[in-house]
Amino acid sequence: MEMEVRDYELDCEQIVNNANYLHYMEHTRHKFCQAAGMPFFEMHRQGIDAVVRRVEIEYLSPLRSMEKFTSCLSLERKGPRYIFHQDIVKQNGELAASAQITAVILRDGKLTRGDELIEIFGKYL
Repeated sequence: MEMEVRDYELDCEQIVNNANYLHYMEHTRHKFCQAAGMPFFEMHRQGIDAVVRRVEIEYLSPLRSMEKFTSCLSLERKGPRYIFHQDIVKQNGELAASAQITAVILRDGKLTRGDELIEIFGKYL
């Protein structure tokens, strides 16, 4: 997914504040769900909630004002966990950040094995 840094995302060092990388990645996951056929709001409407359980992120090269980048995503499943491997890649190919986001699935507020989403995400695993 192509994106661009906005000035209000910068910190006093004039680089993207670390928390914004998580916003970029979350937006990418939501767009992925939509493209897979199950928008995030529709999941919730059906009583299915994908909840972030763990985030591991490595910041490698800072993004700066108006810099364009690509937010990349791949998905794997380990038991009840869905693991999103996400990278933020600058236009020059340099890796800005790399993360592994682990999500679990709740059905009507109760932890499940995540089978509710296998039909939707199966072709991406």
